[in-house]
This record gives sequence, C-alpha cells and structure tokens, in this order.
Amino acid sequence: MATIVDVARKAGVSVSTVSHVLNGTRRVAPGTARAVQAAIDAFGYRPNLMARSLKAASTRSVGIAISSISNPYFSDIICAIETECARLGLMVFLSDTEDDPARELEVVQALHQRRVDGVILAPSPDPERRVLKYLREARLPCVLVDRMPDTDFDQVGVNNREAMRRLVEHVAGRGHERIGYVGGHPGFETTLERIEGYRDALRGRGIAADQRLLVTGSGTTASATVAAERLLALPDPPTALVGGNNLATIGVMKAVRGRSLRVPKDISVVGFDDFEWADCFEPRLTLVAQPCAEIGRRAAFLLMERIAAPQGARRTIRLEAAIVERESCGRPK
Repeated sequence: MATIVDVARKAGVSVSTVSHVLNGTRRVAPGTARAVQAAIDAFGYRPNLMARSLKAASTRSVGIAISSISNPYFSDIICAIETECARLGLMVFLSDTEDDPARELEVVQALHQRRVDGVILAPSPDPERRVLKYLREARLPCVLVDRMPDTDFDQVGVNNREAMRRLVEHVAGRGHERIGYVGGHPGFETTLERIEGYRDALRGRGIAADQRLLVTGSGTTASATVAAERLLALPDPPTALVGGNNLATIGVMKAVRGRSLRVPKDISVVGFDDFEWADCFEPRLTLVAQPCAEIGRRAAFLLMERIAAPQGARRTIRLEAAIVERESCGRPK
C-alpha cells in the first residue's frame, strides 16, 4: 500500500508539500500541485482519514454523557469505551446526565465548550430532543448508545424487541399465560421496543393481552417495586413477572419478597439486563445479557469514524443479546 512518502518521492517534493495539497493548508504552485495529484492517482493513494483527523485534533479528547453512572449496565459500557479510547490515545471526560433533559443539555454544552472532538451519549427522555438539536446545529460528532431515537446520528445498542420476545416466549414455554410486565421509563426507546417484544411473544403464543398486566415505572427501583406490587395485588395476579431492565427486575424481587412469595415455586421472575451480582439472588435469576463490552467498543470506533469523516453516512448497529437461563423460571403453581 502506497504511503505519503511514496507520493512525495514520485512527485519530487517534500512530504509537507503533499500534505498541503491534500489538506489545502497552504498555497502550492499549480505545476507542483498537478505533479502531486498525478503521483496520488498513479499510486491510487488514499489518505488515512482517521489518522489525519486524530493528528489534527486540538484536544484528543471525547466526552461521555450517560445517565445513572452507578447503574451496572452503563458502568460496563463506560469501561469498554474508556478502554478503546485509551488504546487510541484519547482522553475521556465523563459526566452523569441524571436522565434530566436540562442537565443533559448543560453537560453536552460544557463538553463542547471544552472542545472535545466528539461525544458518546445515552439520550434522556426529552420530548423536545433539545440536546440532539444542539448537537446537530453544532455539528459535533456524536454516537448514541443504548437508546436509539434518531437515525441522523450514529447509534449502537441491542435488538431489544427480539430479545424480549424470546425471553417472554421462554416464560410462556413453561406454561405461563398470565405474564406480568414491569417496564422502565415510558419515554425511552428501549422501554417501548421491549414492550413491543413482550406483546409479540403473547401474540405468537395465542395469549390474550391483559392491559392490567403491563405497567411502567419512572426508571427507578422504587417505582418498579410499587408497579410490581400493583400487579401482585390484582384479584387474578400473574404467575410470572418480567422486569424490563435491571432496576425493574430488582424492584420486582423486592415486591415479591415483600409478599413472602417463593421464586419460582409461587411465582416466576425473569428480566432484561444481566449483572454481576445476579448470581447472589436466591434463586439465581434468568436474565437477558447484553454485550456491554461490544456496545462500548463499537460506540468508540463509530465516534472515531465520525470525527475522521464528519459527512459520512450514519450507521445504526443493533447487536444480539443472549438469554442466560438460571433457576428463577418454573412452571405455574
């Protein structure tokens, strides 16, 4: 593969002159420019856009704006992003948006003012999408992770709908027909996609949907506990409960224990998002495991691509999740 040195030698000029022709950073005599271009064409030389961008970057830094840094799911993604950025020689600035649209906008504006080269963002549930409008107007390279609301940006996450469909089918396959669902914040794309997967599974199994069995919280463990308690208080309660994310699953388990129910003897429990201490529950929980390390790695690489080629075609990447079967899902009582 030809290098910039090869081009310079063939054109009979310095490497810096070739660089000026490529980047338009200094006026070059027309004859010299033609000689350089002829050498480029002869070799079929293509500059490394990513290397050029990183070399020219003024800060060699990127920002991560993600909610609930204490959430194990996001912590795993952040670690993967930092590892990949460190490999590329980039500094990372991390800030918690707290899933508050106003704070999220302040965080992104602050990162932009500090001249980061790009941002990786898990967008909050903002109907006005203020931060996305800001990023678009500022032309700041950005990759969205987990929540993927806008194809104008690069995005990476999992196939939420399909993963939830398979999880609920797993529960229905044990003989459950009254399957309760406790979702996260209704303003998140992930919540809506997983609810669709839940409904897909019920339809596929010929199970009539009971709207009373589908509830959402505000995205906290406490709200999920309250929502699960409402399901368990129904005259004909569900025989199985599905948590729409890890915090929802923990809330479900708190509600179940609060009623002294045994899992899976009295009620089955499964959820979305595996986490390191899921094995500490008794019984061990059946959960959907997301490829957090791969999500973080892909997000970092996508951002490097966008920094190098701001006008390039945007990409949405959906990775497959896996069901980790443990002991929390049995047959209905």
